[in-house]
Amino acid sequence: MSASAVTAGPRRPGLVLTLLALAQMTFSLDLNIVFVALPDIGADLGFPGQTQQLVVSAYVVLAGGFLLLGGRASDLFGRRRIFVLALSLYAVSSLAGGLATSPATIIAARAVQGVGGALMLPSTLALINTLFEEGPRRNRALAVWGGAGATGLTLGALLGGVLTEAFGWPAVFYVNVPLAGLVALAALFVIPRDELRTERRTFDLPGALTATGGSTLLVFALVEGPELGWGSAAVLGALVAAAVLLAAFTVIESRTADPLMPFRLLRNRSLSVGSAITFLYMATFGTLPYFLTVLLQSVHGFSALQTGLAFLVPSLAIAAGTQLAERLTARLGTRTTLLSGLVVGALGTVALAFGFDSDASYLALVPGLIVSGVGQGIVWTGMWITAATGTAAEEQGIANGVASTTMNIGNAIGLAVLTALADTGTEGRSGAALRAATADGEFLVVLLTAAGMAVALAIALLLPRSAPDRVHAPAPERAPELTGSGRPA
Repeated sequence: MSASAVTAGPRRPGLVLTLLALAQMTFSLDLNIVFVALPDIGADLGFPGQTQQLVVSAYVVLAGGFLLLGGRASDLFGRRRIFVLALSLYAVSSLAGGLATSPATIIAARAVQGVGGALMLPSTLALINTLFEEGPRRNRALAVWGGAGATGLTLGALLGGVLTEAFGWPAVFYVNVPLAGLVALAALFVIPRDELRTERRTFDLPGALTATGGSTLLVFALVEGPELGWGSAAVLGALVAAAVLLAAFTVIESRTADPLMPFRLLRNRSLSVGSAITFLYMATFGTLPYFLTVLLQSVHGFSALQTGLAFLVPSLAIAAGTQLAERLTARLGTRTTLLSGLVVGALGTVALAFGFDSDASYLALVPGLIVSGVGQGIVWTGMWITAATGTAAEEQGIANGVASTTMNIGNAIGLAVLTALADTGTEGRSGAALRAATADGEFLVVLLTAAGMAVALAIALLLPRSAPDRVHAPAPERAPELTGSGRPA
């Protein structure tokens, strides 16, 4: 199949897109909803304060480690099948998390949720990128998908506070059960069946084991390094083992006939540039919610519910940016849209940094939150459009697995580096001095995120100027393709 082949759209595209957007909203909701409940979980289940982070880490580590496997599995075993499996894992593990009576049980439940997330994200993107043809329809679908993700982040922050205060911490797990379960059931009736494969394909088990093991250990080291110490035996051992496994993965993939991750895909400049931008996006923009939460709660003393309400402004701005990106892409092309979003986002983040002051009010943050958020939303939609461009339909799963993996690892590296920098001047301080030092450290790292987006801007320039608006001559066996402006080639 041609890399740019047009796929037949679903018979009920609105319903299909609604389900895929709901799945993304569920995934995003779960990223934030547990944070607020951590103190209550620790008190009820007997978690010491320093180990409560494992409830978050178990999810992040497994989600990051299994993304490549999830992407390839959706290509080989069927995107709808993996999508339904992912949602089912989410529902069952969420129920187990809500019923947990011990630390081990809730950590295991969160780990299974992480595997579900690793299967869900690339399969959802692969479904969008194969059911909606490249061009305006796919761009619109990705904008709706991105907007649903921003909505999920907002609902996660709000629901985490409301549900914990009203019904207790198990409610933050139970809320996923009907959401994931109903979407999985509806998918069986709404999303088209997976096509029967006529060619014989093998599953690259050695590649899967080395990639999953290496990625999981790498994310573990990056997530736990700030907690356990970078010189600890566990972190150093994980880094060494990750390097060995990922090196073995590279050798295996270069020699196997049907690799888990065909390196030839990286010759597609859209995928390689898109993946690099997802890495930098999450290493910079993706860390801002963490530092904003610390500023609001630790410096300004906001409650969990007040913090959730404060996130309404950036979340709405990001959602608006995702929708604006679809219109900009149709008018200007993907390259110009990405460049515009990066410029707007970086300038907004510089403005945002000046609100990171222990004496400043929330209102001082609002202009930067709005401008930065709109830029982030534009880049979010633009980078996924870029990563999906030019890849054959039968390899969309692994292509999105690659981009999703760089996103996850970028976030882990960005948080590890920027958190260490932000905490540099806080040692030995307390009270007002600690709050001032925390705000000052975060002021620096927020400026650094803006600088990181300047690097992403330079990478985006590597996209061919004509790529988004290039007119492809139709092959005899398929219908004319659409250009970025919606005109037939």
